[in-house]
Amino acid sequence: MAVTIFHGSGVTVEAPEIRIAKYTKDFGFGFYCTKNYSQAERWARRHNNPKRGEKPTVNLYLYDPDAGLSYKVFEEMSEEWLDFIVACRKGVPHAYDIVEGPMADDTIWDYLDAYMSGEISRTAFWELAKYKHPTHQISFHTEAALKCLHFERTVLV
Repeated sequence: MAVTIFHGSGVTVEAPEIRIAKYTKDFGFGFYCTKNYSQAERWARRHNNPKRGEKPTVNLYLYDPDAGLSYKVFEEMSEEWLDFIVACRKGVPHAYDIVEGPMADDTIWDYLDAYMSGEISRTAFWELAKYKHPTHQISFHTEAALKCLHFERTVLV
């Protein structure tokens, strides 16, 4: 069943693509969206550079999952989720077309960074993160995955 998902950007993105960036993200290189409109608005507000023609923009897509693709879904922060994010942040590739789950937002990212650099233990990470409520993300990692997205419209925020 198709659902609406959102991508916050500085521009309209009618044809999503996977870009290899300088920094790896939670689930590796991919095109990131969310089911949470307010989260997409926050992403969009980070892109406000009129000199580059950017305006905070939320792109809406109809997402129609394809049963033939490989999915990894994390329902909540877990040991497996933490290990997966650490590996992806270190540049270790994975074989999934689509990955969905909690996002290591700014607060959780600080704890994750401290854990990855050895400043805090795994136990300390979980103690600090247990009261945080991560936001949602879904990332598309292959061209086949991107075909599940159908551009609907944009909203300037």
